Amino acid sequence: MSECIFCKIVEGEIPSYRVYEDENFLAFLDITPSTDGHTIIIPKKHYETTYDLPEELLKEILVVSRKIALMLRKKLGSEGFNILNSNYSVAQQEVPHVHFHVIPRYSKDNFKMIFENLVKDSNLEDVYKKIK
Repeated sequence: MSECIFCKIVEGEIPSYRVYEDENFLAFLDITPSTDGHTIIIPKKHYETTYDLPEELLKEILVVSRKIALMLRKKLGSEGFNILNSNYSVAQQEVPHVHFHVIPRYSKDNFKMIFENLVKDSNLEDVYKKIK
């Protein structure tokens, strides 16, 4: 994908602070970090969403995510972490290339992930029947 910013990072056309690399994945510091050490992990090959990522690579990216989280805990002293993946613009995916954020957490980092009950009239039984 010649216009994909993440593909350009893989190719070295755009500089990045690479913190991990293997045959299939590249991890680099997010240029707009939520916390110190906020890292993005991408497959080197272009896939738009998690739906497109082969199952074996999906498993592997979670293993890499854990490696990154452990590294950040050891090197930066993080106390926890979030792993975040968004798919399609409706879910706030800004770059159409599969990527996982590993966000190290610190007790006073002020980063908030807010899960609200926005579907006040949801009928769980109906939803359950639809997906069963």
